[in-house]
Amino acid sequence: MRASLLQIDVNEGESVESRRLRVASLVREQAGADLVVLPELWTTGAFAYEDFGSEAEPLEGPTYDAMAKAASDAGVWLHAGSIPERTASGSGSAAGDGPLYNTSLVFSPSGDLAAAYRKIHRFGFDKGEAVLMGAGQELVTVRLPATTMGVATCYDLRFPELFRGLVDAGAETLVVPAGWPERRRAHWTLLAQARAVENQAFVLACGTAGTHAGVPQAGHSIVVDPWGEVLAQAGAGEQVLTVEFDPGKVAVTREQFPALKDRVLGLGTPRR
Repeated sequence: MRASLLQIDVNEGESVESRRLRVASLVREQAGADLVVLPELWTTGAFAYEDFGSEAEPLEGPTYDAMAKAASDAGVWLHAGSIPERTASGSGSAAGDGPLYNTSLVFSPSGDLAAAYRKIHRFGFDKGEAVLMGAGQELVTVRLPATTMGVATCYDLRFPELFRGLVDAGAETLVVPAGWPERRRAHWTLLAQARAVENQAFVLACGTAGTHAGVPQAGHSIVVDPWGEVLAQAGAGEQVLTVEFDPGKVAVTREQFPALKDRVLGLGTPRR
């Protein structure tokens, strides 16, 4: 399986419209890949809190349209990162006056929406995303021809129980778009490897480059195998990180070292 992680430089000198067109072109250039992954909130910047409201769009808005077309043109599965989604406030209301969500979009090679995931863990504690956006409630997996993909976003990476839930739902490849800050880059690499090892799964974690609202981004997108080995890692700037991996290694790893079968907590009555 061939995956391309597009580590997009999000900078304030480029309009959202221009970046959307540029990223769509980059996706089209990945024709021949099985899976293409974009970062979190690449249209606005994950730390550009003041722009969330003005740049929010309905689920089937301009980013949806551009990414669906790009996925279809390239013939790839596309995890299009996430957008600030604006929802309707209630039955019969028009989109645009309801709460915001940090929503990921996954498209099939035909350009159809395969899944949407609203980020469950919102970052910021008592400010930023944590107060500006609603929390998602549902775990999301997507069945690809060669693997089942579990979907998570950025801050979710710090919560192992979410990934356990994805594994219980059949996930073998965990995909994590992010806007991770440079000052915590060591955590980014460590947590990506930890989620891979403890779940005996591949982890594909795609971050942004550049600076969002004065916050330098970590970049260093990373692909980790089920044993925790780093298969590929990007640098700090914008780049395309492409890697080939064998999804069958998940089943082999889980059979050779069946640690998941020894789980006790969280599975009901402990075994005696």
